Amino acid sequence: MTETITLTIDGQEVTTEAGKTILEVAREMGKDVPTICYHEATTSNAVCRLCVVEVEGQRVLQPGCIVKAGAGMKVQTRSERVTRSRRTILEMLSSTMDLSEAGDIQSMMYDYGASSSRFPDAQRRESDVKDDNPMYIRDYSKCLLCWRCVQVCAEDAQYTFAINFEGRGFETQIATFFDKPIPETTCVMCGQCVGVCPTGALKPKREFLLESGKSPAEISVMNTGKKQRKPR
Repeated sequence: MTETITLTIDGQEVTTEAGKTILEVAREMGKDVPTICYHEATTSNAVCRLCVVEVEGQRVLQPGCIVKAGAGMKVQTRSERVTRSRRTILEMLSSTMDLSEAGDIQSMMYDYGASSSRFPDAQRRESDVKDDNPMYIRDYSKCLLCWRCVQVCAEDAQYTFAINFEGRGFETQIATFFDKPIPETTCVMCGQCVGVCPTGALKPKREFLLESGKSPAEISVMNTGKKQRKPR
């Protein structure tokens, strides 16, 4: 027989299976709890802290993606404290990096009234676009270190271990081991890292070239390394 627990979320009592996270239970109830680092295909690590909730009796806000729902818990998913925390996180992200292609995050900023100009003196994370393989480009000016790409490249999916974190503090970024070009790593060009990236930091090469003004014909020539014949 499945064990169940009863808790209260936003004043509503709910009974659910034991072992589920607060995020899972809240979403099953239709609650809009935002996430960035969380993805259903990767292990939850509470990196972004956008899914924090307020649990009665707890001193600090709790990351809903990893904290298990407990019997008798009283949880608030959008209290003033929670809203202020999420707004600040979004404002800090937007002040330091390029979120122009992160549609979901831009929607979150609008929803929480976050201002991209709140921290005008913040240092920007700038990086040259890395174009070193035929499948995708890496623009770490758009990377918010959510860890998704590292996880799917490792134990969560591919077991390839081609990329990981490099550096410390503000200088931390995603990189290959010894900063080798992608073709010289264990990467198998599966594209799973591109598929889970929420900001456009990893982008299919063809899409990048089209956005850069290249025509499909030019891209075809680049891919084959041959000149196209003109029609007779």
